[in-house]
Amino acid sequence: MIVKGKYNYKYSNVSIRHNVAVRFRVFSKKISKSHTDTLIAIMDFFEWHGFTPSHRFTKSIIEEILKNRQRTETSIKRTEATIAIIRDIEVTQTKPTTALLESLFEEKLTDEEPEMIEKKFIDKPQEEKKIEDTTVPRIRYERLGDKLLSVKEDFEYVLDNVNLIKNSFGKDYFKLELTEGELEKFKRTIKNIE
Repeated sequence: MIVKGKYNYKYSNVSIRHNVAVRFRVFSKKISKSHTDTLIAIMDFFEWHGFTPSHRFTKSIIEEILKNRQRTETSIKRTEATIAIIRDIEVTQTKPTTALLESLFEEKLTDEEPEMIEKKFIDKPQEEKKIEDTTVPRIRYERLGDKLLSVKEDFEYVLDNVNLIKNSFGKDYFKLELTEGELEKFKRTIKNIE
């Protein structure tokens, strides 16, 4: 039957018992606007989940929902694993190779921030550090003072014997005018200080 001016599709009649038709109309009002949409939704549900209307669904629907959830969880884990593999390939193989190629073609490399940043530990407030009084024996102190004076004198002597030589063709340089004996003496005194 075609209704003129209202719809562009044909209607067909289905014979149903009266009490089933009343029950279906009540059910259809809960689900959608028309009886056709309700039937389409019901048929899609059964086809999608692979059920037949003759089965009673008490535990089987819950089992199917759990199976679907497990399938989606495993697929999510697999996609995450593939993403991790692709990122690893990108970091270990692709980026260094492109950096080498860019350096070969003399392109300027951009300074990138390192991916792994070292964690800085915040110093916890420590107990007051005990400062121990360090005492140096007087004799050792006087010897250290004497050594310091002798090192100063030797250093002044070396600085007095350094001359600047100006070169007309190259760079200017300093010339140290010391004998081999004086140089060995300075080396020995430095070793004795340690």
